[in-house]
Amino acid sequence: MAFAVMTLTDAAADRVKAIVDNAGDGASGIRVGIKKGGCAGMEYSIDLVTEPNAKDDLIEKNGARVWVAPEAVLYLLGTEMDFEVTTLRSGFTFHNPNQTSACGCGESVELKPADLAALAAAGQPTVRA
Repeated sequence: MAFAVMTLTDAAADRVKAIVDNAGDGASGIRVGIKKGGCAGMEYSIDLVTEPNAKDDLIEKNGARVWVAPEAVLYLLGTEMDFEVTTLRSGFTFHNPNQTSACGCGESVELKPADLAALAAAGQPTVRA
């Protein structure tokens, strides 16, 4: 079995499936990446996927398909993607062990690349190069 870069909660998988179902023909899942922005320096990006990129890592759960952009892999290793609904907002959340800080508004984060040596020492499988 291949090592998954991220995991999805049932709530995240259900929301991904709902997004794809509502998107119409051609949508097959979502793509998660990171981009520069916000007051903490980085933001998670989520885009609809109509044609998967062969270089992306694929995570599947309960019929939901999430691709991870190759440039985001080292920043997302070990992350759990969830979907939460609160009184004031709803959206995807990321429980990321590589996050070092976040801005006050909660929209941007500071991330460090995963420590592959520490993962290897802990007996965790590493990502293919």
